Amino acid sequence: MNRSKHVVRHWLARVGLVAAVSTLGGCAITEHLPFGGPEAAPAEAAGAKDYSYIIGPGDSLSVFVWRNPELNTTVTVRPDGKFSTSLVEDLEASGKTPTALAREIEKKLGEYIRDPLVTVTVGGFIGEYAEQVRVVGEAAKPQALPYRKNMTALDVMIEVGGLTDFAAGNRATLVRNASEGGERYRVRLEDLIKDGDIDANVAMQPGDVLIIPEAWF
Repeated sequence: MNRSKHVVRHWLARVGLVAAVSTLGGCAITEHLPFGGPEAAPAEAAGAKDYSYIIGPGDSLSVFVWRNPELNTTVTVRPDGKFSTSLVEDLEASGKTPTALAREIEKKLGEYIRDPLVTVTVGGFIGEYAEQVRVVGEAAKPQALPYRKNMTALDVMIEVGGLTDFAAGNRATLVRNASEGGERYRVRLEDLIKDGDIDANVAMQPGDVLIIPEAWF
């Protein structure tokens, strides 16, 4: 099994698709994945226009407390999804929007100061783990990316440096809702990148996994 298959196995295992690759052997990965000729990915992602950023571990948070400058601070969300600051200890930040987190901080500070008004802004933009878009297999730089509103497959491929020389780009598969069993779609990445076929571009959603298999030689 070559390096690309090890990378695919690693990421699939983390998103709950271990069963899909349990029979991997020496052949190309797409021979064993139960995709069954997936249909083309939809051009537009449902709910993309209503997307709100979700805080995740590693994000930098700037907390501003109106009329209480001594409480203003910048903190980093810990790997456990929590953070601590003045008068607030071990508050869960991961999985919340900045606005929702600001309201929770206000409740905590309300025990010590009168009518606190809090604003939370985010930096770093790593995002919640389940929201990240993952690219595995024959990409130049396989990695997990923070989801951005209106992100497309072309945006993702620019981030990962395109396809390797060994990629079967037109046999790429997009796995959506992986934690719930996964809906699988076909994506024509080679047509998109090498031929400039903009019709092959598709909208991404938070948590999407893009699998790029190795070409058969």
